[in-house]
Amino acid sequence: MNPTYRALFGQRLRALRLERGLQQKAVAASLHISPSTYSNYENGIYLPNMEALILLADLFQISLDELTGHNVPRPRSP
Repeated sequence: MNPTYRALFGQRLRALRLERGLQQKAVAASLHISPSTYSNYENGIYLPNMEALILLADLFQISLDELTGHNVPRPRSP
């Protein structure tokens, strides 16, 4: 995976957490992972697996597309 994408994802994750006033430890607990593993997500070292992505999207009450920064263009009508 592109290291730039990991860094951008980590920045997005940190921003979402801070917007909601959460500590890394609290987010890690909701994902059932160690705080150091969660810190690695925010620092762009690792990307979360699918289960963790779903839990994060649920926690932040956003879609997976929003969480991952994925922008899918809508099909145009003929």
